[in-house]
Amino acid sequence: MNKKTYLSLLTAAFISAGFICACASSSGTGKNKSERSAVLSKQDDLTPQERAKMAFYVYSDFKSPLNHYYPSGWMGDSRDLIFNQQYGKDVYAGKHCIRVQYTPRGSNKWAGIYWQQPANNWGDKPGGYDLSKATHITFWMKGEKGGEVISEVKVGGLKECAFPDSTEAVIKKIALTDEWKLYWIDLGKKNMSYIAGGFAFVVNKEDNPEGCIFYIDEIRYEMSK
Repeated sequence: MNKKTYLSLLTAAFISAGFICACASSSGTGKNKSERSAVLSKQDDLTPQERAKMAFYVYSDFKSPLNHYYPSGWMGDSRDLIFNQQYGKDVYAGKHCIRVQYTPRGSNKWAGIYWQQPANNWGDKPGGYDLSKATHITFWMKGEKGGEVISEVKVGGLKECAFPDSTEAVIKKIALTDEWKLYWIDLGKKNMSYIAGGFAFVVNKEDNPEGCIFYIDEIRYEMSK
């Protein structure tokens, strides 16, 4: 799928009842139509092309100049992960997507990856971005078979360091299907003034005792005017 077609479908996907919304809020994970519609409420006067210009990408495509963060922060049983960010089959948009294979063998019984700015930045050096205009982070995911569980997806959260993130937003227990679906985290009430940890996922053995394979594409912040 090319980017122009993707941008048109993005708007439709937010409204379609067939897609799932995962919203980080005090009430937990939301899935109703009003919450889906709210994602576009601040951009409903914009064309898809204007929205594209306002998007701030974590991952658009492999080695894309639009990418702003690096998947350098490997966590937990990192050797249990096989990570391919140039997977070229059945992508959601563009030429590549991310394929992750998790095989639980390590003693920690979990693994994950942080996208950081600059690379390998755990808050010990300056970097990051001022994302104060970000209203949501959106991303597309699917499982190899369906039933895979992403234990946690996070924005920000680097703390107890010299240059901590200004906030943290987390959603947990995302149960995937074998079809691409859109997920997002509401950032409207978050202090996004400094974010070095742009995106992170965690999978664990408890949720995936036999391991899992899943895919990610189009990780991006939706920005207001």
